[in-house]
Amino acid sequence: QVQLVESGGGSVQSGGSLRLSCASSRYTYCMGWFRQAPGKEREGVGSITRVGRTTLADSVKGRFTISRDIAKNTLYLQMNSLKPEDTAMYYCAASTTLKCEYNVWGQGTQVTVSS
Repeated sequence: QVQLVESGGGSVQSGGSLRLSCASSRYTYCMGWFRQAPGKEREGVGSITRVGRTTLADSVKGRFTISRDIAKNTLYLQMNSLKPEDTAMYYCAASTTLKCEYNVWGQGTQVTVSS
């Protein structure tokens, strides 16, 4: 059973930065970040494959960077130039199969950006 534990959330002012981490209990194939703001649907923020191929949502391109440390089984999300609209609960997800279908989820970490 794979477990994911997110950390690094918090409250910052607009324009600030945060770095989220997601520690996995063991190796997984694809990993990604999702977020959900109150009253809104969950949306994908970014993903990274086992060979390091990344995707980012248009809304965060140029501001966020997704990366992973394979040796540490840890996923990261560096968030710069944060905006109030980035406020949400951020979730880490992972796939234990080669199909990159997310089947493991973390508990989430809250990010709040004030104007």
